[in-house]
Amino acid sequence: MSIASMIDHTILKATATSADIEKLCAEARQYGFSSVCVNSVWVKKASELLAGSPVSVCTVVGFPLGAMSHTAKAFEAEDAAANGANEIDMVIDIGAVLEGRWADVEDDVSKVVAAAKKGPKPALVKVILENCYLNKEQIAEACRICVKCGAEFVKTSTGFGTGGATVEDVALMKATVGDKALVKAAGGIRDKATAEAMIAAGASRIGCSAGVAIVS
Repeated sequence: MSIASMIDHTILKATATSADIEKLCAEARQYGFSSVCVNSVWVKKASELLAGSPVSVCTVVGFPLGAMSHTAKAFEAEDAAANGANEIDMVIDIGAVLEGRWADVEDDVSKVVAAAKKGPKPALVKVILENCYLNKEQIAEACRICVKCGAEFVKTSTGFGTGGATVEDVALMKATVGDKALVKAAGGIRDKATAEAMIAAGASRIGCSAGVAIVS
């Protein structure tokens, strides 16, 4: 499998314009990226631009803080899927993880997973743990809950926190989920060597805005 086919080609900056989204989608087609990852306001446009191509449309929910009501996250996920999102990257309730309120974490993830599956074309869910704020035990337990709730992926980072993906965290996440879920590494991946290290550690997907540089 090529690195390109494992990349979520990403633009999540607040200043993104229509021209940026058009360029992102054109590059995704050109290089054969797995998906484009955009904020939900751009889902419909990206879906139209990528119609008929194998490139998926990914969007973020509860981004970047994760500190939204669980019901609001679920609505956001359902709306995104209805507008054409194939993949939902949700930010977990970080405060609940830090406090060990695992029932609340389960409520958060399960509501988004259920919402993502409602439409005629169910979207897969990746749960962003934001590992820079968590210890190893919290990362592992959050991963176990994500598997229990039916999420297809666990993801390292938003890229907006105090740190991004690390090889150590990717390996821990993969060891925890085993063959029950996949791992997405994101945050600070800007070159091919780093992407390859994440893949070697167990990542099945790479989220980055440097996809063209990596494959070039």
